[in-house]
Amino acid sequence: MSTTGTALVTGATGYIGGRLAPRLAAAGWTVRALARTPAKLDDAPWVGEDTVVQGDLSDRDSLMTAFDGVDVVYHLVHSMGGDGAGDFKEEEAQSARNVAAAATACGVSRIVYLGGLHPDGTKLSKHLASRVEVGEILLASGIETVVLQAGVVIGSGSASFELIRHLTERLPVMTTPRWVHNTIQPIAVRDALHYLVEAASAPVPESRAWDIGGTEVFEYGEMMQLYAQAAGLPRRRMIVLPYLTPTLASRWVGTVTPDPDGARATTGRVARVRRGDEEPRHRRRDRPSRGWPAHVPTGARRRPRPCASRRHGRAVVERGRLRVSGRAAAHRPRLVG
Repeated sequence: MSTTGTALVTGATGYIGGRLAPRLAAAGWTVRALARTPAKLDDAPWVGEDTVVQGDLSDRDSLMTAFDGVDVVYHLVHSMGGDGAGDFKEEEAQSARNVAAAATACGVSRIVYLGGLHPDGTKLSKHLASRVEVGEILLASGIETVVLQAGVVIGSGSASFELIRHLTERLPVMTTPRWVHNTIQPIAVRDALHYLVEAASAPVPESRAWDIGGTEVFEYGEMMQLYAQAAGLPRRRMIVLPYLTPTLASRWVGTVTPDPDGARATTGRVARVRRGDEEPRHRRRDRPSRGWPAHVPTGARRRPRPCASRRHGRAVVERGRLRVSGRAAAHRPRLVG
């Protein structure tokens, strides 16, 4: 499809959306941002005249107006409500149905959705299950759809990263739930943004999902220890309590972080999330990618200590083409080198 046109970003006031919009503009796209409260974007440096349109994902008519003349729609809105915040799963599903219906009616060429990296054949948390359902709704829309499934996004301000930072900095000794031994495959925020920008125009064989992540897999607790090392902190002591249920664990995390609802939602997504059963192979060759703990923001590195060089993969988009390995009918495709 065309490499230029109009791209609409939902969730432009959020962590990923607010960083994606200026990158799309730099890539030559005319950017339109959907916001329920446009005033929240008044101070954004990338906002120009007529850049922001008012709309609500629960209001299909407002989406019809916002999507008029749009080529690509980015769906980046996720609920961060805690366990008691109503039926967020149904709200997210209905929002996805509204996006699909409005995009179909307005002739949108492609939908790009950022979901969650998750294992197959395993019971998922409510939040991860909701991400999967939203992706399935968009894939079934009849519009060409690219679903990118990411694990923990490493970058200052990311909810997942801030959870790691606050737990590690505030608790030199902590009792932890069992999920600190769960394996996760993090990705640097700039790598995730590269995937997202290229997903607007890269030729794809069909509507489908791609797993994205770095080249390394860690236990969640190991990532906390690596953060402590990069920040110049002593090694953290973790006492795993096997009887600490996910609900109790999320409440415990909410008491020691500044954003309880966000922390609960984030811990609800700490499943054993890693890319499939193959060794991670996707890399981007045109420039080096920093690895963990190199992704730890500079301000966190109080007394840097020597640590092994770790490299994260980057989306492989060579000459504008997403490369796919594996059989489409057998498992989710992967972006590979």
